[in-house]
Amino acid sequence: MESKAIFNLSRYIDEEFAASVELIYNSKGRVIITGIGKSAIIATKIVATLNSTGTPAVFMHAADAIHGDLGLILEDDVVICISKSGNTPEIKVLVPLIKNAKNKMIAITGNKESFLGKQADYVLNTFVEKEACPNNLAPTTSTTAQLVMGDALAICLLEKRGFSSKDFAKYHPGGALGKKLYLRVSDMSNVNEKPQVHLQTSLKDVIIEITEKMLGVTAVVDACKIIGIITDGDLRRMLSKTDDFHSLTAKDIMSDNPKTIHSNAMAVDAMELMEKHGVSQLLVEDKGVYAGVVHVHDLIKEGIL
Repeated sequence: MESKAIFNLSRYIDEEFAASVELIYNSKGRVIITGIGKSAIIATKIVATLNSTGTPAVFMHAADAIHGDLGLILEDDVVICISKSGNTPEIKVLVPLIKNAKNKMIAITGNKESFLGKQADYVLNTFVEKEACPNNLAPTTSTTAQLVMGDALAICLLEKRGFSSKDFAKYHPGGALGKKLYLRVSDMSNVNEKPQVHLQTSLKDVIIEITEKMLGVTAVVDACKIIGIITDGDLRRMLSKTDDFHSLTAKDIMSDNPKTIHSNAMAVDAMELMEKHGVSQLLVEDKGVYAGVVHVHDLIKEGIL
């Protein structure tokens, strides 16, 4: 039932919806979103979505508005009122006050002929035939429709503003989502040890370097340039092939053409490269010079993987 209601919403993306997008886009103020009951909860989610996609928004509870919170509304703000029926007592008290203040008002309602629908400058129609509740009472289908209409509004505004993933990262610096958008390889590799040996480093010293730096790997370098890599796996394979270890050096054990990544690359790029090649570490370069190691454990720690 809710799925059908969402599908039917596409019929209500009309000229008034487009005009509402333009109104908010061209406004010099914020978007104030208000509602009562379950609609108020939906309003808070729409506010959060708008704020995170470049449209400043504030939630104002309809009941609190008529007891002092009307002071939230500034001269250039656009007000969105959400109400399924459009005829609740709080809405009937609030709407004239908003009109008297000369603020433009958008209604998200399932009843265009309601008090709210007739008083609003623009109406976003969220009509549903029936709630999913078997008694047709508990707000279910109607609140889902309100939520989807709010998302449609937010995404249209996002596209008009040219809101990019870089902009998104500014508003989402915390958590795994933000890190995927801004965390770079250097942010992780710079706090790791920097294991390195030279071509003629003895096997014993190679093992000590890998063990002490605790990354399961060491770069083989020549004049700060990466020329090879030695992993725990390389050591195990070497032990299975020979009994004479005393004369072995890094040159005899290393793998040529190691997988590398630039220090300025995004952490998600490192993750994709590791997954593609089935490796747990990447050597990091900066302007052709060895700069460290990024390990799969770094990605797990940061919540990228």
